[in-house]
Amino acid sequence: MSSFSSPPDLVVLGARVFTADPHHAWAEGFAVVDGRISAVGTTTQIQALAGPNTTVESLDGQLVLPGLSDGHAHLGLGGAMLAWELPIQPTDSKEAIFEKVRTWAQKLGPDEWIVGGIVGSTVMDAVGTVEVLGALDEAAGGRPVLLRDDSMHNRWVNSTTLGLMGVSADSPDPEGGHYVRDDAAGGALTGVLHESASAEAETVLLASLTDAEARHRVSIATALSTLNSFGITSVQDAATMEYIWKALGDLESAGEISAWVVGSMPVRPFLESGTTGEELFGIGAAHRSEHVRPDFVKVVLDGVPMTRTTAMLHPYVCHGRHEDPEFRGEPYWNHDDLVETLRLCYDRGLNAKLHATGDASARLVLDAVEQVRKEKGPGPIFQIAHVEFLEDVDVPRFAELGVVPDASPYIWYPGVIQESIAQQIPAETVDTSWKTKDLLEAGALLAAGSDWPCALPSPDPWIGLETLVTRQNPDPEVTTVLNPSQRLELEQALLAFTRNPAEAMGLGDVTGSLRAGLSADFIVVDRDIFEIPVHEIHRTRVRRTFFAGTEVYNAELAEAGAR
Repeated sequence: MSSFSSPPDLVVLGARVFTADPHHAWAEGFAVVDGRISAVGTTTQIQALAGPNTTVESLDGQLVLPGLSDGHAHLGLGGAMLAWELPIQPTDSKEAIFEKVRTWAQKLGPDEWIVGGIVGSTVMDAVGTVEVLGALDEAAGGRPVLLRDDSMHNRWVNSTTLGLMGVSADSPDPEGGHYVRDDAAGGALTGVLHESASAEAETVLLASLTDAEARHRVSIATALSTLNSFGITSVQDAATMEYIWKALGDLESAGEISAWVVGSMPVRPFLESGTTGEELFGIGAAHRSEHVRPDFVKVVLDGVPMTRTTAMLHPYVCHGRHEDPEFRGEPYWNHDDLVETLRLCYDRGLNAKLHATGDASARLVLDAVEQVRKEKGPGPIFQIAHVEFLEDVDVPRFAELGVVPDASPYIWYPGVIQESIAQQIPAETVDTSWKTKDLLEAGALLAAGSDWPCALPSPDPWIGLETLVTRQNPDPEVTTVLNPSQRLELEQALLAFTRNPAEAMGLGDVTGSLRAGLSADFIVVDRDIFEIPVHEIHRTRVRRTFFAGTEVYNAELAEAGAR
């Protein structure tokens, strides 16, 4: 039954264990040796393996799940937000944000930055005027401000920050970005920055930090401990810059890494300043360790639909004569350049995470993958994030080409992004979006990711898990349903949060399910999600999280420490 000769260090008994193993889906317990699972079976079978020094966890019927996998998160941004920055809810009005900025400013020096998020897309839609910029200036009291939106593609800054950036009303838009201007005020700047213009503000902020490396270590440690508190034990960082590699390396050296971390290294500059491309690949390789894996490149093919920077096959909603009724957006890459980068993945033994929020950009990826697969055969893992809009004819191509749909149910509810999207994308396209069930039925490896801190200020997986099943807002007062034909069964959704993303990030032989030989990554939750109404899943809380057989989160201890 066990391939390990040593008595287990730990046995879990008397639990209801969902293993996510297709050959043995349920068990009552398992044994752990040196951080790996040595056996899975009944309580009687596992108890018989225990030695005199074995730690015994008797769980009295509690539900145990594999440690959850988050296939798409931004550790640096999310951790910094929790550790250092002004908390803003995506549902906050601009007036509420001004008051939060004003209160936060009172504890800062006259030149200290006010950095925060996340600002809801519906607010970002409404702040592009000089009057609103003046109100933000007043609230900040002259201090520089940088607020991030719920897509993380855009920023809202004040006049002081614009000055530090060296941007004036006469400044041309940067390549791949846009300074939003107030046409009613003669084209004056508003402080709203789209896409690559946001990177300019981030560069100025970064230059202002003292002891940035220590700050980044705290941010990444905060991100990992937060993930653990939600039961997450493996994560793919979606844009891994040099500062993240250094922080992860420091934490690994100190024995403080509490999750498997797979990095995705940007091929070209985008939203955060710093090294990209070949030089960054080398930096990542230098930080490879037991738990940290620089295995993916990151390619950003378009923006986000809220700012009409997503590449679509069909026109955006036209709001009047000032807009082109045939406008579909433009991808940032062409076919030949993308094919060359995918060939590089074969040559360098790297995988690729490709941001493509539109059906045109998704098709661009699929076409490029089809060409390189024909040339070179099976090979790297290619993921498309976020598979929001897909034409029906492209759905089966994911399985045919071995492309992973990296879905983000957190974007649906309970945030406000969908409200903003509905102002720009035709209803008939929105109503058929996020084809999760179709992708699964076509044989694709559907993997869920939070995209944290996008959409929501926390990487809470239980909200995303519920919405994959219900396609509804957890708030019962919000009765809208997003493409209900694509609802998943609970077990399908749970696999999208465990085994599937682990496989999608190249960790299928390491974690994601509870079977002999894999890391002993598991969680104990406070309710049996298989027995409760699905509309209550979002209330689930993690009692304990184990990574490689060691407890890394205990809710009782955390609550006691908070008191």
